[in-house]
Amino acid sequence: MTATRGHTPVGERLPTLEDVARVAGVSRATASRVINGIRNVDPQLNEQVWNAVGATGYVPNRLARSLVTRRTGTVALVVSDSEAHDDDPFLGRFFADPYFGRVVGGLMSVLRQAGVQLALQIVGTPDQRTRLVGDLRHGQADGAVVLSLPAHDPLPRMLTDAGVPAVLIGRPPEPVPIDYVDLANDTGAALAADHLVGRGARQIAMISGPADVPASSDRVSGFRRAMARHGHGWVPIEHGNFTRESGEAAMRTLLAAQPGLDGVFVANDLMALGAQTALRNAGRRVPDDVRVVGFDDSSAATAASPALTTIRHPLEDMAAEGARLLLARVEDRTMRVSSVIYEPTLVVRDSA
Repeated sequence: MTATRGHTPVGERLPTLEDVARVAGVSRATASRVINGIRNVDPQLNEQVWNAVGATGYVPNRLARSLVTRRTGTVALVVSDSEAHDDDPFLGRFFADPYFGRVVGGLMSVLRQAGVQLALQIVGTPDQRTRLVGDLRHGQADGAVVLSLPAHDPLPRMLTDAGVPAVLIGRPPEPVPIDYVDLANDTGAALAADHLVGRGARQIAMISGPADVPASSDRVSGFRRAMARHGHGWVPIEHGNFTRESGEAAMRTLLAAQPGLDGVFVANDLMALGAQTALRNAGRRVPDDVRVVGFDDSSAATAASPALTTIRHPLEDMAAEGARLLLARVEDRTMRVSSVIYEPTLVVRDSA
């Protein structure tokens, strides 16, 4: 047959796995291992097989594959929140925050190549969590990548107790035997402190996220320790909730209490956008009067005016690693619990 891309000409049979193997120049067994997402396949062979899939127009039979592997070919991206989102389950925080889009992009960069689909689940109540864990235990998906937002979220423990393969993006709020990928948040906060002091700021404050969220508390402790090394024994801190509006409100409070403030570290870029709005409304110029450093290096950082100096949070890479860990956990549930910690970097732009 003549190889075509994306479809089969009328009158010709559907492409088979044997066709894929022939075009890729590999055995049928190797082609099957790649398409079924089996690990330990040489990366070059993996690429050859998926190129052949595209060239032949082969469509894997998910039903047949699931009967052989006892897997669905789907993993869940679970956003565990403290709110139910019954009225607006998709358009609220999930799509308004660039954080989540970056996570999805990183996950799909790995899952797509493995032929695995991603299903979004947002849970915010005890009943929703219980129902989700039950569905996962009964094979609705092969495992879960979890974004845990509440400070005392029971979901990571529920998943491990149920024997569900799961990976957490961010360290668990309490010790739980779950694989996770995290950022050295305290190191990133220290980079922000060093930069503000190095740029000549003398009265420096911080806008943090919720105090009981692990990433937020790590950024606070890292910033305080670094500022103490620079001789600043006390740093004013106002808490937000990682939204633009909360950053604006926190900045107004800081300006009222510290009118001479000339530097501020904001624990994410969305809050930093709000902080810049409050500074602009108060007649304070950035960076001439107040230097601002954000955190994440998200699209909000380049959309800001002036563009934000920020701490790079490699979310896409972290999510991709989370997907790899989950696929490995699905393949071998006896592997030891793993953690991968990424290092942040400073990205200098115009705001500081």
